[in-house]
Amino acid sequence: MKILFIGDIVGKPGREAVRVLLPVLKEKHSLNFVIANAENASGGSGITPKVSEELFGSGVDVLTSGDHIWKKKEIFELINQEERILRPLNYPAGAPGSGKRVFKTKSGEKIGIINVNGRVFMEALECPFKAALAACEELEKETEIIIVDIHAEATSEKVALGWYLDGKASAVLGTHTHIQTADEKILPKGTAYITDVGMCGAYDSVIGRKVDDVLTRFLTLVPVRFEVAEGNVQLHAVIIDVDEKIGKPSSIVRIQEKLNV
Repeated sequence: MKILFIGDIVGKPGREAVRVLLPVLKEKHSLNFVIANAENASGGSGITPKVSEELFGSGVDVLTSGDHIWKKKEIFELINQEERILRPLNYPAGAPGSGKRVFKTKSGEKIGIINVNGRVFMEALECPFKAALAACEELEKETEIIIVDIHAEATSEKVALGWYLDGKASAVLGTHTHIQTADEKILPKGTAYITDVGMCGAYDSVIGRKVDDVLTRFLTLVPVRFEVAEGNVQLHAVIIDVDEKIGKPSSIVRIQEKLNV
């Protein structure tokens, strides 16, 4: 089974890249399931019902998120209605939505997906390590295939979670920093890993935002609205080829596709 995981979708340019390039990738690689991190998909921060439907209509099966999940007020109702949108698992009990679920491919295979936030240089949520491990142990009762989105700032925290879940998850995939890393690998006990999947958005930018806006902030420390950039739009992702019978991946391959306009 081939699973595509798309890195953080940033604004309208990122959504357009998904709309145009995802059908091509599906045909080229015979993909069975598509996951995308969409916490920046609406105006560069958050998710709305319209944007989520647009991404589902483009061929994404499940949307994960991160620390910007609550940026749009519409999410509070949407996330309780739409099971295909996950929020980080390690928010305290009582937070809307869910951070883990089992989904089915069109041919009926089950895939468990876990979304968890890191804590280093980020909001102090519950322990992502304990939360992710408990979720793996719960989901493995239903499926051998478990994909973990670790949305975190520190590379060390992502790497550590990869080792912690080695052999317990099919894949541990990093998001949040928007820069695709070149450390994709299969860990010793069989878990596919990458520190950051990358970004789906404008690469003539500072992680998807207009360069001048970000430079103004760095140089003056004055609050500035970061507008979504538009130039050199690319889709960055990984493809994990998983044996559905045992949940072990045979490969993890980085994808970088440019949107030609």
